[in-house]
Amino acid sequence: LFLKMAKTATKPTKKAAKTITVEDKLKALYQLQCVDSDIDNIRVVRGELPLEIQDLEDDISGLNTRIDKFNEELTTLDGDLSALKIKKKDAKELIKKYDKQISNIKNNREYESLSKEIEFQTLEIELCEKKQKEVKAKTILKDEVVKGTKDTLKDRKTELKIKNGELDEITKETEKIGRAHV
Repeated sequence: LFLKMAKTATKPTKKAAKTITVEDKLKALYQLQCVDSDIDNIRVVRGELPLEIQDLEDDISGLNTRIDKFNEELTTLDGDLSALKIKKKDAKELIKKYDKQISNIKNNREYESLSKEIEFQTLEIELCEKKQKEVKAKTILKDEVVKGTKDTLKDRKTELKIKNGELDEITKETEKIGRAHV
């Protein structure tokens, strides 16, 4: 654009006389300075907007990755919870089995052994229940974190949409200014 204006300012046109007057040269220089000032203003207005947009896009990408990671952790916690339920069920079945065996005991040593096994399985059930509570608490916490992260993601996407709109508007204005000076 600058080169085109500079060439047209220095080239004599068919309408103009063979020599360009100082006044014409000054007018052309003034127009060139106006265009240059407009471009500088556009750069100032645009300013950090492209960098802000890139930062928002990076932030959105990071939030999506974080949400995916949390969802994987939630899936793992669900698997852990299922495994604990199965382990608890197995311990209850063993207690029933040992209770039946106690009725057929022949000596004190067998009785003590089965009693210890029943006690161990009871402790195993209590441990499973404690771990289940911990897993449920972790799951609730992760769900809250995921919800918060999704809210943040939604806000960032809205902000990105606004910034992209602003940049598009500035770009359109730039094109109009460029066409007006040509």
